Amino acid sequence: MSKNNTIKEMCREERPYEKCEQYGAENLTDAELLAVLLRTGTKGENSLQLAQKILHPDFIQDGILSIHQWSLEQLTGLKGIGKVKAIQILCLSELAKRLSKAEARKQLDFSAPETIARYYMEEMRHRNREVMKLLFLNTKSRFLGENDISVGTVNTTLVSPREIFLEALKKNAVSVILLHNHPSGDPTPSKDDILVTKRVLEAGEILGIDLLDHIIIGDNCFISLREKGFF
Repeated sequence: MSKNNTIKEMCREERPYEKCEQYGAENLTDAELLAVLLRTGTKGENSLQLAQKILHPDFIQDGILSIHQWSLEQLTGLKGIGKVKAIQILCLSELAKRLSKAEARKQLDFSAPETIARYYMEEMRHRNREVMKLLFLNTKSRFLGENDISVGTVNTTLVSPREIFLEALKKNAVSVILLHNHPSGDPTPSKDDILVTKRVLEAGEILGIDLLDHIIIGDNCFISLREKGFF
């Protein structure tokens, strides 16, 4: 394709919109799907070429998952991406996460760490900072709510048992689950992760609030510290 070709200059059966109409969205490439949403390109660069630039930026090589890594400032810094298109892309990213979460909710069981990890996976694994979530449960292990109790750096999150149990008491929770991500993609617990877990476990025993698990989210993988025998 020539750099200056517009979508209208392409053969009709190769144009993303018409291709979707004729063959179905499942037959479009990632770039073609994004091009349909972008609708227009810019001078010298059509919507399909612009979509390729978004899906394959220099700073990350994750293909379609790159959509989750863009910020509003980065997107509007691209030639051909104004605020409207940038917001559309950010909303597309958020919608994809919510669709994944809604599907995973059907199997969510707070006694099964794999279902918890699946439920939070898309929300957590794309973050570039460690975020600690606290999940609150009642006497029947029913979900009472969740809080982001700490946002850390690239490789650490700072949290104290005091913060955790203040929040748990506010919610009248009888048990809690800790959940945080590792931006590196490797869910192997650090020494600090193990230390925090033990401190929270001990404090919970005194207060009568059980720590059921501490789950670490990696890139499409996870570790349950309870399953690994850390407590």
